[in-house]
Amino acid sequence: MSTDRSAAESTAQTERDPRRWWILAVLCSSLFVIVLDNTILNVAIPSITEQLGASTAQIQWTINAYTLVLSGLLITAGGLSDRLGRKRALLLGLAVFGAGSLLGAMAGTPEVLIAARAVMGVGAAFLMPGTLAVLVRTFDDDERPRAIGIWAAVSSVGMALGPVFGGFLLDHFWWGSTFLINVPVAIVGLIAMGALLRESKDPSGARPDLLGAVLSTVSVVALVWAVISVPRDGWLDPRTLGTGLVGVVGVAIFVWWEKRTADPMLDMSMFSNPKFRGAVLGGILTAFGMAGSLFLLTQDLQFLRGYNPLEAGAQLTPMAIGVLISSILISPRVLKAFGVGKGVAIGVSGSAAGLLTVALAPDSGGYLVLMAGLLLLGMGAGVSGPLVANALMSSIPHERASTGSGVNNTLQELGSGLGVGVLGAVLVAGFSQALPDSLGEGAGQSYPQAVAAANGSDQLLADVRDSFAQALTLSQVIGAAAVLLGGWLAGMLLLRAEREQQRAAAEAEAQPPARATGGQTA
Repeated sequence: MSTDRSAAESTAQTERDPRRWWILAVLCSSLFVIVLDNTILNVAIPSITEQLGASTAQIQWTINAYTLVLSGLLITAGGLSDRLGRKRALLLGLAVFGAGSLLGAMAGTPEVLIAARAVMGVGAAFLMPGTLAVLVRTFDDDERPRAIGIWAAVSSVGMALGPVFGGFLLDHFWWGSTFLINVPVAIVGLIAMGALLRESKDPSGARPDLLGAVLSTVSVVALVWAVISVPRDGWLDPRTLGTGLVGVVGVAIFVWWEKRTADPMLDMSMFSNPKFRGAVLGGILTAFGMAGSLFLLTQDLQFLRGYNPLEAGAQLTPMAIGVLISSILISPRVLKAFGVGKGVAIGVSGSAAGLLTVALAPDSGGYLVLMAGLLLLGMGAGVSGPLVANALMSSIPHERASTGSGVNNTLQELGSGLGVGVLGAVLVAGFSQALPDSLGEGAGQSYPQAVAAANGSDQLLADVRDSFAQALTLSQVIGAAAVLLGGWLAGMLLLRAEREQQRAAAEAEAQPPARATGGQTA
């Protein structure tokens, strides 16, 4: 028996692609620039506004064009990747992303810059699902948790380091360098992917679901637009409600169509799997906590602690370090020791504890406490993120890997938007309520507006600062509670799925082997 097992292990070892870690490096470098682009532009906004003469509305479109196009096309791009070929989709996505980056770096008007960001979103939509899908097919069950841990670490670190990279580039070059940095990565990635990757696709040969693609794109764009409009317009604004309603109705029609068409883009039966549902919920909440906390933290660091954008980005480094260490070294060990369900619960508990520590850190002279909270937040996300991604990808057939990854990434984009929208709304509501009435109604919309309304009065400025600090603490505490409760729910779903899987395996093992029928073998 032991000889057979050794032979099987030896065979599995020889079947491993010797280039797999190089493939992972190429996939992660492409993923890094995609995620980096979500946050790197924020620090360049003042320079773009001044040098291109962009209005506030144009700046908002510059930021949102990328998010809207990326979110709207993720499911469609994932489905097309499975049907037409994942290598082909990755090469196309990287080429389009690089071309959009070059166009953005050379942009002379806000309109060209907005168009460039939209083109980059198209490329990123084909890249993001494909990186995880190819990873899953490249690594076996033993090495996959570690590989996904590295992939998740790169994703989270890219988001956290965006402001740092952006601040460094702006200190030494012009604003276009935040786009130009992507071009050499795209060129090297195209060469490396062409040489290293093997083509893979869904063997069923299903036809593209064009109506499903249109419905999913319209629905997701409407939902994401409604969510990202909340901080500016509020939850009850007619435009927010109307756009959100379009998204909800579109999702309902999309689900109806996918259940009836012969070749659905998205197999709705995936959502009947509790492991898939738990992984999706865990992914949404991880994104909710990370994006919401970054949104609040950047305001805390700049408005209350007095850091400039580059310094504020540098202060977030402990969170990136925590994610990096935890994703690669701790998450695989937690998986082996506790399983997916308990591991996710442990991770989100760490993230919630980190958020709470950050909320209670004193504004002056309290960076050590803040650093500890950021490190804990990053380590918690580094544990839960890879476990959630691994659980999701192991709950769907490999031939639908890009589609499943697209669903996961789409919901994470929604989770990020909800994190900013919900916690931002709590911040504005708490800030407005705590401010002195003498500042007027519009002062509560933002900290700079309240400072301007104080008109240099030391007492009013102190009241503004105290009110903002109280509202910020309340928002962070609510964020910590939401991540903790929702993460435990996701952990319970994953734990139930694990137990059902173990029960089914035990029942199958207990079945007596089928007896051979009479007769002689040839």
